[in-house]
Amino acid sequence: MKLGKVEFCRFLQILALFLCLSGMNQAELSRSRSKPYFQSGRTRTKRSWVWNQFFVLEEYMGTDPLYVGKLHSDVDKGDGSIKYILSGEGASSIFIIDENTGDIHATKRLDREEQAYYTLRAQALDRLTNKPVEPESEFVIKIQDINDNEPKFLDGPYTAGVPEMSPVGTSVVQVTATDADDPTYGNSARVVYSILQGQPYFSVEPKTGIIKTALPNMDREAKDQYLLVIQAKDMVGQNGGLSGTTSVTVTLTDVNDNPPRFPRRSYQYNVPESLPVASVVARIKAADADVGPNAEMEYKIVDGDGLGVFKISVDKDTQEGIITIQKELDFEAKTSYTLRIEAANMHVDPRFLSLGPFSDMTTVKIIVEDVDEPPVFTTHLYSMVVSEAAKVGTIIGTVAAHDPDASNSPVRYSIDRNTDLERYFNIDANSGVITTAKSLDRETNAVHNITVLAMESQNPAQTGRGYVAITILDINDNAPEFAMEYETTVCENAQPGQVIQKISAIDKDDPPNGHQFYFSLTAEAANNHNFTLQDNKDNTATVLTRRNGFRRQEQSVFYLPIFIVDSGSPSLSSTNTLTIRVCDCDADGIAQTCNAEAYILPAGLSTGALIAILACVLTLLVLVLLIVTMRRRKKEPLIFDEERDIRENIVRYDDEGGGEEDTEAFDMAALRNLNIIRDTKTRRDVTPEIQFLSRPTFKSIPDNVIFREFIWERLKEADVDPCAPPYDSLQTYAFEGNGSVAESLSSLDSISSNSDQNYDYLSDWGPRFKRLADMYGTGPDCLYS
Repeated sequence: MKLGKVEFCRFLQILALFLCLSGMNQAELSRSRSKPYFQSGRTRTKRSWVWNQFFVLEEYMGTDPLYVGKLHSDVDKGDGSIKYILSGEGASSIFIIDENTGDIHATKRLDREEQAYYTLRAQALDRLTNKPVEPESEFVIKIQDINDNEPKFLDGPYTAGVPEMSPVGTSVVQVTATDADDPTYGNSARVVYSILQGQPYFSVEPKTGIIKTALPNMDREAKDQYLLVIQAKDMVGQNGGLSGTTSVTVTLTDVNDNPPRFPRRSYQYNVPESLPVASVVARIKAADADVGPNAEMEYKIVDGDGLGVFKISVDKDTQEGIITIQKELDFEAKTSYTLRIEAANMHVDPRFLSLGPFSDMTTVKIIVEDVDEPPVFTTHLYSMVVSEAAKVGTIIGTVAAHDPDASNSPVRYSIDRNTDLERYFNIDANSGVITTAKSLDRETNAVHNITVLAMESQNPAQTGRGYVAITILDINDNAPEFAMEYETTVCENAQPGQVIQKISAIDKDDPPNGHQFYFSLTAEAANNHNFTLQDNKDNTATVLTRRNGFRRQEQSVFYLPIFIVDSGSPSLSSTNTLTIRVCDCDADGIAQTCNAEAYILPAGLSTGALIAILACVLTLLVLVLLIVTMRRRKKEPLIFDEERDIRENIVRYDDEGGGEEDTEAFDMAALRNLNIIRDTKTRRDVTPEIQFLSRPTFKSIPDNVIFREFIWERLKEADVDPCAPPYDSLQTYAFEGNGSVAESLSSLDSISSNSDQNYDYLSDWGPRFKRLADMYGTGPDCLYS
C-alpha cells in the first residue's frame, strides 16, 4: 500500500522520535565507580557524571512541550536534596528543566534552517547550601532535520543562446537549484532535474542541470526563441519530495546559412543625361535572411559596357548596392548601358558551403534620356595674352562653343559684364572673337578674368559659360622715381666726400630680367660745388659733399636734381629733386636744429623769450581793438530804459532780380518802372510782329526824389499807426512806382474806354493767350473752340 505525502512525513517524524528515545540511556548520567565527590575541603579524583548529545526533531507541531532528555547525578538520592540548573543558548526561553527530576523540554517550535544546534550548560546544586555537588558541564542539543524546504533556483529565471543549426547535445546553459535541508542527513537535500516544457527541442541532465539541444538543424529563420520550464525535486525525485521550477529563455543565434539572392534577374532605370557626376542612379539589394555580420554583402560590377561610367558601393546600414555616375552622360554619344552586378556575402561559414554559392548575379540596364543642354565650350578655361600697348579693337583671341543636342542650334556670344565692369573687352556675337574696347594698363590690372556666355539662338534660356583669363603683357611705360620721400640733411661742419644720403628708385613696370637703374646729376647740376652723386651699380646711388662748411644764414636749403634712367626698351628717365637742408649738428653728427631764422635773433634771446614777446604783442593788439570798439559805441546811451526792448531783428531779402530783361544782378534800375527812359529792346517773349505796340518812353524823375517821398509817406503811416511796435525796426517796402508802362489791362476800364486799341492780334499767339483774346478781342468767340 502506497503512503501519501503527509503520511510519509509523519512516519519519518515517528521514526526519528524513536531513534531519539532509544538513545536516552546514553544521555542519562551514569554512576562513576570512583571515590565520591567532596565539596570544599574534600578531594575527588574523578567526575561522577558525563554529558552526552541530545537530538530534537524540528518543526514539532504538538500542544505539549517536546521532551528532549533527562539529566541525573549519581549524588542525587531521590530525596529532593539536589536541584538542577540549566544555562546557555535558549535556556529558559526555548529549553526548560525540571529542577527536581532533571527533565528537559522544548517549549517552542524549532527550525533547523534557522539554527542547527544549541550549546547549554548544566549543574547540580545542593538545595540547602546552593553549592554545586558536581562540576558544571556543557552539552549540545542538535536539531534533527526533516524535509520541510523545497529546492529553489536562486539565479533564475535564465536566458541563454545557442547557434542555430547546432548538433544534438550542444550545451546551452546549466541551471542550479539549492535545498535548505540538511544534505548530510537523508535525501532531503538531494535534488534531481527534469524538463517540464521545451521538448522535444531541448533536454536537461537530471543530476547536473545542464540543458542541451535535443533536435538537429534548428533554424533561426523559422523560430528564433524558445521558453523552457525546468523542475528541481528533492528526495532524489521520489514521491513525497518537494520541488521548485524556473524558466529558461533560449535564443537561437544567427549563423551564415543563407546565401544572398536578388529578387529579380534584371532591373531597368531611366536617367537624364544632365545628371551631375556622383549622383545616385539606382539602388538594388540582394535578399539575405541572415542578420548582422552574416548578412553583410559587397557588390561589384563584373561585366558590361559602363565599367568606367558607373560605380557601385554598399550602404552599410541597409546593405543596398548604390550605383552612381563617375562620368558625365551624353545622350548623343550613348543612349543606354548594361551592367552585370554580383552580390556576395563577406563572411562565409565553411560548414554551410553545401547550401549553395553565397553570391548571386543580376543585370541592370540604364537608359539615358535626352535633355536640352546648354552650349558647351571647347575648353573650360581659355588663356590669352595682350600687350598693354594694344590699340582699341585689337584682336586678343577667339572662343568657341557648340550646341551638344541633335538640333545643333546656332550659338551667340556675350560677355558677362559683372566680370568686366569697366568694359575693357568686346566679343563678336557670332564669331566669338574677343577684342579690346579700352586702353589697358598692366600696372592697374595685370590679369582680367572674364566670363563668356554662349546662348542658343532658338532657346536663349540655355546658356553655357566659358572662362577666359587675359594676361596683360608689360611695356616700359613708367619712368623710374625715388623709392621714398627722402629727408636729407647736411651738417654745417660737413667735410668733403662725406656721405649724406643713399637713394634708390622704383619702377611700376615689371621687366622680365628685373630692374636696372642708372643715376646721375642733371647737366645743370653736374658742375655744382656743393654735392656730387655716385652710382653704386646696384640700383642705389650715394650723395656726397664736395666742400666743407655750410652756413644756414647763407643758404639753408639746397635742391639737387637727380637723373634716373631704367633699362627698359626703350628706356625711360625722370628727374627727381632731392631736398637737402643745412642743420646744426652735435659732435656725433646728429642734427639738432635746421631752422635758419635762429641766426637772425639777437644773441642771448631764447625761444621762451621770443614766445613771451609775441604774447605781449598780441595782448596789446587786443586792447587796442577793444578801445576802438568802445569809442564807436559812445554815441549810444550807456544806460537803457528798462521798458526799452533791446533785440536783434532778422532781415530777409527776397530779391529775385529784374526778370528776363535784367542782365546785371541787383540792378536797381530794373525796379524803377515809373517814368524811366527805357532803351528799346526786343523782348524774348514777344513776337517781332508786335514790337510797334511798345509805348513811348518817358524821362525819369530823379531817383532820390521818388524814393525819398515814398519812404517818408511810409514813416508817417507807421508813426500814427497804433498797432506798430514801440521800437524801431527795419521796415520792408514793396515799392512799385507810380504806374505801369503797359497801363491798366483791367476789364472794367477797357469796357468803358473809348480807346481805339485793337487786341485781335492776341488770337494769333496761340492757346496760352486764349483767355486774353476772349476778353479783349473783337473776333468771333469760336476762334479756339
